[in-house]
Amino acid sequence: MLGRAVDDISTGSDSEYSNSWISWFLSSKGNEYFCEVEEDYILDRFNLTGLNNEVSNYAQALDLITDNLDDDIQDELRGALDVQARLLYGLIHARWIVTARGLAKMLEKFKRVDFGRCPRVLCQSQPLLPVGLSDTPYEKSVKLYCGRCEDVYSPKSSRHGSIDGAYFGTSFPHLLFLVYPSLLPPKSGPVDPTPTSRSIENDSSRKSRRVKEEPEISEGAGETGSTASVALKAERYRPRIYGFQLNETAKLQRWQEAVRDRQIARLEALEDLS
Repeated sequence: MLGRAVDDISTGSDSEYSNSWISWFLSSKGNEYFCEVEEDYILDRFNLTGLNNEVSNYAQALDLITDNLDDDIQDELRGALDVQARLLYGLIHARWIVTARGLAKMLEKFKRVDFGRCPRVLCQSQPLLPVGLSDTPYEKSVKLYCGRCEDVYSPKSSRHGSIDGAYFGTSFPHLLFLVYPSLLPPKSGPVDPTPTSRSIENDSSRKSRRVKEEPEISEGAGETGSTASVALKAERYRPRIYGFQLNETAKLQRWQEAVRDRQIARLEALEDLS
């Protein structure tokens, strides 16, 4: 599904490429979650180790991203190369946002609430962060992680919902909270960071469109059946950094799962009585 979604995206006109491929890509609708990867990082081949095995026409796709592609080749292969350039930039982006400079850029977007807010009432509009459920391309689309309820949600926009989760990776939000521990939200009380004037304006505009938009959907929600059966089918999201589950988070989740199991048992007992 993700592959078809990428293929369906238009490649743009010649004028759109006139300044910079990266600036054109970032300004395209549906790419608001991405930040700009610095050119120095892209040009350092050490940072791109292994990506040549993931991307077809790797060398030409890299030339397109860095605006070094020969004009004659660009005219002949632009459509196919643009798809590969998007894939390559996305995979580079996943590596970039877990560096110190990349985290700082994503932090600014987090403070502006560019990724939206948690729909759960008890989370008090906690800002969300993008996360992938897999580091392998074309497996899972991007989700939005709430550091307060520790759950993941699907983006409201179908454009954002078609973004590959591998472009953000499985480690980013949890590494951000480790590097900036003051941003880790409490489980109750007021939410940080304090909204900026821009985020307040964005929130008011979102409220005016709320009737037209569908609500964010938590993973595992929307299934039919009894409450207990839906709870049993819901897969709990486990925060990980480079594949390893965080120690404190793991202990907390073991306690939460024990409480969840007791609640499911109570629901099953009540359903048997009804």
